[in-house]
Amino acid sequence: MAILSVNNLTIGYEDQEVLSGLNFSINEGDYLCIVGENGSGKTTLVRTLLGLIPPRDGEIVRGPGFAAGEIGYLPQQTQVQRDFPASVREIVLSGCQARNGLRPFYSKEDRTLVVKNMERMEIADFADRCYRDLSGGQQQRVLLARALCAAEKVLLLDEPVTGLDPVVTADMYELIRSLNKEGVTILMISHDIEAALRYATHILHVGEPLFFGTKDQYLGSEIGRLFAAREGRPHNE
Repeated sequence: MAILSVNNLTIGYEDQEVLSGLNFSINEGDYLCIVGENGSGKTTLVRTLLGLIPPRDGEIVRGPGFAAGEIGYLPQQTQVQRDFPASVREIVLSGCQARNGLRPFYSKEDRTLVVKNMERMEIADFADRCYRDLSGGQQQRVLLARALCAAEKVLLLDEPVTGLDPVVTADMYELIRSLNKEGVTILMISHDIEAALRYATHILHVGEPLFFGTKDQYLGSEIGRLFAAREGRPHNE
């Protein structure tokens, strides 16, 4: 059964329609990469899936037991956010806020979850360090731990390797793949078509035309072949 289904969705903001006719579904354990041209509506789609802006038409149907707030989100960072003067532990702990509702304090269970996810992301040794003093790759691991504290079953990642060097980028992709193998459902916006074709189980191509299907179906489609070739990426994996 799908944990999330999008049916004839139209999205936009203010008076601007961005995309219409979106149809796709996500099952538990999928690794969905959302690709497309810059300005095609990927970020607007993410904001709609997160419930930050309402759909203009159509519907988003969540499966049994899967609520709107049960998506861990790793957004693109601004320079101001990279310089945030808080400890690693404080930032990871803030991911538990969504679980707390009106409870104004963190529980023992929250703090246990923080330790678990810092160890999972191999950043436990950095717990007391200031976030802004970390490298870009270390900061992304902190934000992944934070997202896992918010929701351990589904992660939505917006260009998670932007600004990272090739070695750290490869490490980040392997880390995300390992989470997926552990059962975490991944939704990832990516401009990196090579990575999308290497790691994803499914591709959502946003633009004209729209496409949703398995990675193999995408590679067999006209838009998939054209986009992969234009980006200069191998399309025979």
